[in-house]
Amino acid sequence: MIEILTRMFTRGEPALTEASPRDAAAMAALHAVSFRRGWSDGEIEALLADENVLAHRAMLGRTLTGFIVSRRVAGEAEILSLAVAPSSRGRGLGAAMLRLHLRQLAGLGVQAVFLEVDEDNAPACRLYASAGFQQVARREGYYRDDAGRSTAALVLRRDLA
Repeated sequence: MIEILTRMFTRGEPALTEASPRDAAAMAALHAVSFRRGWSDGEIEALLADENVLAHRAMLGRTLTGFIVSRRVAGEAEILSLAVAPSSRGRGLGAAMLRLHLRQLAGLGVQAVFLEVDEDNAPACRLYASAGFQQVARREGYYRDDAGRSTAALVLRRDLA
């Protein structure tokens, strides 16, 4: 009986695996709660069907708790999105997904990875800095917050080779 109760109330570590087009609806729902303009099921499904797109997901049981998506071209990749469910934030899941993703990109021959992040997104900026990304450019007025205030996008790069 104790074993059953322990399994019911113990949250295990999320399983990190590659995502596929069948994950599109869950990924779209998580994207919608994570970003001002969420991507539709169709947009995500089209991305996941692209042979140049690499995507990983974090699953806790049957629940999607995070994902990361990038597109590869000519020895480079751009991380298009990384999202973690609000209930799973602050536990290192984003860092674990990012490490796995970067290892797999390196294994595919990617030499440099780029991304854009809102300068006001302090948790994401810390995550990327701790993973070795460095700012290479700044796009003023790229994002708008809920109050209509514009913020800059920081363009970050990390070399893998």
